[in-house]
Amino acid sequence: MPDLTTPSLRRRLSSMLYESMLLFGVLFISGWLFSTLLQQRHALYLRHGLEMWLFLVLALYFIWFWTHGGQTLAMKTWRFRVVDQQGAALGLWRAAWRFLLAWLWVLPGLALAAAVHGQQWTLVLIPAGNIVLWALTARLDKDGQFLHDRLAGTRLVDVTAMPATAKS
Repeated sequence: MPDLTTPSLRRRLSSMLYESMLLFGVLFISGWLFSTLLQQRHALYLRHGLEMWLFLVLALYFIWFWTHGGQTLAMKTWRFRVVDQQGAALGLWRAAWRFLLAWLWVLPGLALAAAVHGQQWTLVLIPAGNIVLWALTARLDKDGQFLHDRLAGTRLVDVTAMPATAKS
């Protein structure tokens, strides 16, 4: 049985911040490709198509890395990986389910901000509050996992705590 030690909340949140910086580049290039290839001359022209394209790029990025080694670039840097509850590699459907559930970090806050017709700082504070509350769900879990991991049947494990043979 592999060691399923959970990385600290601080390491996981730091990895997410690092991941967001890496994804800025991935999404920038993807958006540039979309705009160039489809001759997008105005931000509102093909806006929904661009949004769907970027969502697909994000899905492919995460699902590919999670099903091929269990680590995104940021997760490799911070030395942890995503596995199923038994410590095995993720399959395609479980990785896709985890990706969709991870949107709960931001979507409820964005929906609430839109529902109350948020203005100025409320458009930032409401989604930020959602993110903080979601991060705190790890404090309620017996293994320290985030709620989307519990729902998806996945978990983040510390690679430094694993034996060398299990790391490959």
